[in-house]
Amino acid sequence: MELYYSFSALIVLASIFAYLNYRFLKLPSTIGIMVIAIVVSIFLVLFGETVLPRTFGHLNSLMESIDFTEILMGAMLNFLLFAGGIHININDLKEQFRPVLIFSTVGVVISTFVVGFGMFYLLPYVGVKLPFIYCLVFGALISPTDPVAVLSVLKQAKVSKSLETKVAGESLFNDGMAVVVFTVVLQLAVGKEVDLGVESIGLLLLHEAGGGILLGVLLGWVTSRLMREVDDYIISVLVTLSVVMGGYLIARQMHISGPLTMVAAGLFMGNFNRNFKMKSVTQDYLIKFWELIDEILNAVLFLFIGFELLMIKDLKHFMIPGLLAIFVVLFARFISIWGPTKFTSLRKSFSPQTVKVLVWGGIRGGVSIALAMSIPKSEYSEIILSITYCVVVFSIIVQGLTIAKVANPNQIVKEEEEQGILEDKA
Repeated sequence: MELYYSFSALIVLASIFAYLNYRFLKLPSTIGIMVIAIVVSIFLVLFGETVLPRTFGHLNSLMESIDFTEILMGAMLNFLLFAGGIHININDLKEQFRPVLIFSTVGVVISTFVVGFGMFYLLPYVGVKLPFIYCLVFGALISPTDPVAVLSVLKQAKVSKSLETKVAGESLFNDGMAVVVFTVVLQLAVGKEVDLGVESIGLLLLHEAGGGILLGVLLGWVTSRLMREVDDYIISVLVTLSVVMGGYLIARQMHISGPLTMVAAGLFMGNFNRNFKMKSVTQDYLIKFWELIDEILNAVLFLFIGFELLMIKDLKHFMIPGLLAIFVVLFARFISIWGPTKFTSLRKSFSPQTVKVLVWGGIRGGVSIALAMSIPKSEYSEIILSITYCVVVFSIIVQGLTIAKVANPNQIVKEEEEQGILEDKA
């Protein structure tokens, strides 16, 4: 019942904040909810104990009673990734398969090391000493773009289908690689013996990521066949819910990537069900159901992120390191995108404007905070959580609100046309 009370309180707060944002702020819904939650958190941190002691105490107790890492990584993310996968066209993804694969694997590794080295050498200048291995831990958890934040923001930016697929595809698939890198580096940081051989890490990645994708495709295929035999909207909704909830339990038992299982299942089911004539009422209910789930959980997640400020002690002491981290992470994002695009096979697909959108659209979110909160308590865990929070808040608010202006569709089309002319002449 404790979990029910907590979730009820969050839903009530999310609905109030959503209403206030709609009436007054008029920001994108999820960003508006998070902004209001941050403002409330700052007010409570500064004046809560004297002005609203009971409210401050209740909200603190609520946030302390919730395991953010477990709820996000073990529950909410599965629904959100499945909902995101359903809406991606597999043919569009096939066209962008090579860049999506490179950005979600090689790009994550490049970013991890650039952030790690950058923070290790620059943090001493602002009075913070963080061992190199913990700098790499921070690099690993901050490198994956957050699929939830990216997909919610992409709805606001009118970018081309190819660019949207690149950004969304990368954000959906890079979690698997990031979790493997984060797990290995964190085990090294806490003193566990880890086999760093290429074969060992390759097998771990194959088991974690490959197993997740394979399970997701299998679940998607089986349940899609069932839905084809019984074209009923109630059963279709129940079947998709069972894929998400039951699929995660299977993935957890097999120690494979739950997020990648959900992405693969959503992609398969969304595209398989397009290929046969489902009743319009069934399709309509199914699409609207998952859109509603997506919106509700997004609202709760961004509320969570806003209120996580209450859990960070002495955040003001880490503001300057946090600002430094923002620049380091943006630079690492640029290197991890720009570097791979210099390969001959990718060079023709990326104009300067496209690279700029990919860099600025690499938004961090709840996944990074959840990974930061999963670090065992130590003298460095608070530092990492604080600078992670700074990067995530900047990423969602600043990058999220300006991506539509950065993503100049006309400029992208113009540059791509010029590249096409040059290729034709060659």
